[in-house]
Amino acid sequence: MKEKVILTDCDGVLLDWSYAFDQWMKRHGYDMNPAFKDKYAMAARFGLSKDESRRLIRMFNESATIRKLPPLRDAIKYVKKLHEEHGYVFHAITSLSNDQYAQHLRTKNLIEMFGPTVFEKYIYLDCGADKDEVLMQYADTGCWWVEDKYANAACGWGFGLNPLLMAHDHNANMADDKDIPRVENWKEIYERVVGV
Repeated sequence: MKEKVILTDCDGVLLDWSYAFDQWMKRHGYDMNPAFKDKYAMAARFGLSKDESRRLIRMFNESATIRKLPPLRDAIKYVKKLHEEHGYVFHAITSLSNDQYAQHLRTKNLIEMFGPTVFEKYIYLDCGADKDEVLMQYADTGCWWVEDKYANAACGWGFGLNPLLMAHDHNANMADDKDIPRVENWKEIYERVVGV
């Protein structure tokens, strides 16, 4: 399995969730605090309580907007190259929602952007859920595991995966971790995977 399977998170890795969420919040009358625009915690970013932030994130993740999230950086080009030119397939592991309709919309979004054959599996977890149990199923396979949340990348490393941390402001302080390389884009991931 290891040779041709890439495990990947969706939000902040394949899809620009933060941009879409910021726009959605603006349409719903919430203003971002410019001093906190680079914060990962949406509560800080919008001056909300943690409970209110979680409620709005769930509402967003279960909204029709999930069907049309834009790609992150150069994801489309290099994910397709890995699949079409090198035979890799992807397993999406995403903490989106337990709502089957939200899951359906995400699947449609990914197929529309990346094509019908790139993803061999879509693994959906509840909004904000840990990925430990899912990653444990891939233990010691050495699969590539692309994530933007350091705790999830480190969990994969602990299970014998090869994690890559998609660079964002919220994980900049992890740039020195030699076990979990931080990458700026999918071009870097492509080069690591194919050995360019």
